[in-house]
Amino acid sequence: MRQTALITTALVFALGLALPVRATDSGLPAMGSSAEELLSPQQEAEYGAQTLYQLRRMGYVLEDPLIDNWLDGMGHRLGAASGQANQDFTFFMMRDREINAFATFGGYVGINAGLVLTAESEDEVAGVLAHEISHVTQHHVLRAAEKAQKDQISLLLAELVLIAASQNAHTNQSNDAVAAAAIGAQALAVQRQINYTRASEAEADRLGVQTLYRSGYDVNGMANFFERMSHALRGDSGGYKLPAYLQDHPVTSTRITEARDRAAQLLREGTPLSAAQAPINPLLPANFSSRTSGPTPPLRMFDWARERLRVLSADNPAAALREYRAIMAGAGTKATDAQRYGMALAELRSGIPAAAESGLQPLAQAHPDNLWISLALADAAHVAHNDDVSRKRYEALLQVHPDDRPVSLSYALMLNEIGSAEAGRRAQAVLRPMLSKSAENPLFQQSFARACELAGDVARASEAYAEAAYLNGRAEDAVNQLNSLLKRDDIDYVQRARVESRIAALTPIVLEMRRQGIKPQNQRSDNG
Repeated sequence: MRQTALITTALVFALGLALPVRATDSGLPAMGSSAEELLSPQQEAEYGAQTLYQLRRMGYVLEDPLIDNWLDGMGHRLGAASGQANQDFTFFMMRDREINAFATFGGYVGINAGLVLTAESEDEVAGVLAHEISHVTQHHVLRAAEKAQKDQISLLLAELVLIAASQNAHTNQSNDAVAAAAIGAQALAVQRQINYTRASEAEADRLGVQTLYRSGYDVNGMANFFERMSHALRGDSGGYKLPAYLQDHPVTSTRITEARDRAAQLLREGTPLSAAQAPINPLLPANFSSRTSGPTPPLRMFDWARERLRVLSADNPAAALREYRAIMAGAGTKATDAQRYGMALAELRSGIPAAAESGLQPLAQAHPDNLWISLALADAAHVAHNDDVSRKRYEALLQVHPDDRPVSLSYALMLNEIGSAEAGRRAQAVLRPMLSKSAENPLFQQSFARACELAGDVARASEAYAEAAYLNGRAEDAVNQLNSLLKRDDIDYVQRARVESRIAALTPIVLEMRRQGIKPQNQRSDNG
């Protein structure tokens, strides 16, 4: 129970930053919903970011360059088609295998691995994302918060995290069972208070179907997944657990029918939106067309993403290998190439690189442009201690994909594992072009820090390690590291100014943490 109290207190703080609840009075008349006066867009973004940081701190977020890139591509394509050009979105994957997705303040949208494993197509996943995006664009989270007392926003947000955290309760060790049960009970109680209204759900469904159509996905993707979830609610979930609180809010036949009717209406109209209805959206890609033919179809990697997630979301490498051996035994010669890819990944993570290489080579010949297979082959050589071969494969990929984050980050991770000063310098060079665009990616910051450390640039490494600590929900650790860095005499004026500015930005968070009575050791994640 003590652990439960610590987690709860930490989460209440994490989303209770010293930010004013009311937006600054601009002197302009209020327009639209009063919910938008509750928080400014900047405050919404800050709350959403802290939600993500705390989920990372507890180990619930799955960080993988390829999965992140796939989810970002799908999410931002949908976001660009939502008609809200000024809304920023951040999409992240939860490692849990329960079926769920959620949206919170600031355009932060989380999706569980279990949802992807349950889906049968990219269009179904896109349908869920489109629904969550509509919750954001229509300010449904703010409207729900408006019903609560304004001074309870931080508690509301903390308990939103608890709801997400409770999904992992079934994977905890036995000594965490009491804490998990308490978290789950609290999450269930709060969920009844903050559930979207039926009107909000209907609005998110209606606008989500429209977003699906405008972005080039199958307009029936949402209804198809609703039907799949309906089967899961009846106990036919394919082995992936459904959050208990969703059983109080089943996907009804009416909701499925309405989604299909809306899809049929859009298909009959033959155009995403009329010229009068379609807002000007500068985020839409240049090849997005409002003609009857619609936008250029999205690049689909669902089958490969699902199998990669099956491996990465398993409890451990041995469990992933057992699962794939059962899958392959059942499929026999009918196993898909994506399943063979998943089997090879499971073998890699279990330290069987020869078998993985043997399985990946035919796939590479059949799919020569598949980056996911090529990266797996580069990793296979590294696991087999053939680092020269691994580096040649990575360098070849960099030549073809010089600005690709999964390639650069995967290569840097491999170089850091080699651990030499030369490898560190090369990793630095590979990652440095990504600094501005990946500053809020903790895996990038951790990798860049290690590369700098290997290369002998200890000061820059300290700065990156501190940023990784903050992004993983450990603000006081970050400030302590930055203050220690200022005591060094080998940092230049530019770096000193940058570090001082960062300390000034993080100090209010740390002060609020101390006011809440949370000690630094209670912030630490399992990976330090």
